[in-house]
Amino acid sequence: MGEDSAVSEPTASGQATATEAATETTIVIGDDHPLVQAALRDALGKAMPEVRVIECPDLDSVMTAVGRQPDDIDLVLLDLNMPGTNGFAGLFLMLAHHPTVPVAILSALQDSDTIRRALAYGASGYIPKSLSMPAMADAIRAILSGETWAPPLSAASSEADEADAARRFASLSPQQLRILTMIVDGKLNKQIAGELNVSEQTVKVHVSSILRKLNVVSRTQAAVVAGRLAVGGDVLR
Repeated sequence: MGEDSAVSEPTASGQATATEAATETTIVIGDDHPLVQAALRDALGKAMPEVRVIECPDLDSVMTAVGRQPDDIDLVLLDLNMPGTNGFAGLFLMLAHHPTVPVAILSALQDSDTIRRALAYGASGYIPKSLSMPAMADAIRAILSGETWAPPLSAASSEADEADAARRFASLSPQQLRILTMIVDGKLNKQIAGELNVSEQTVKVHVSSILRKLNVVSRTQAAVVAGRLAVGGDVLR
């Protein structure tokens, strides 16, 4: 990157820090691959000399970086699979906490179903990692200008279902999304209460609300529905 570009580097603890230079555009990149971070930083620096990049290796550091200065963040680029999130759970958490901050997905996955779901769930764009760096920079510029950017998609087969799923998952609070992730991991209410430092009764109330909002009657069914977001899962289906 050129010397005029202002770039932040992750700290040893994984928290992103920003330089003191004032810049026109601030982009948070959430990705745990250093080579991806470096390549994007370089590409953005060449394409947008006034950009400030905040690099985050996990979802917690993304949330912290955006939470410190939400009004100054122009775009968040979020990997679907990195520490703290697997699938679309990170996207829903970002949108729940910071609904006015644009979030675009950055992923190695580029099948049409995954892309369509990301856009239906509120992403401002979907950028495959297979794109060349100049093409990525062009896509990011388009999203910053207000466009919704994504690669060409095949014919849609379940747009109504995805829209309905998006509405149901969007109705969950950030705390309920965390609890749903733990349900998928097979944790009991007592374990969830201990990890979240809340009472078991509070967890029971949240679980009941989750089941109602997802229109299911059991924790098992909730876990199956959550599989559509790959919440706590290994792959996107």
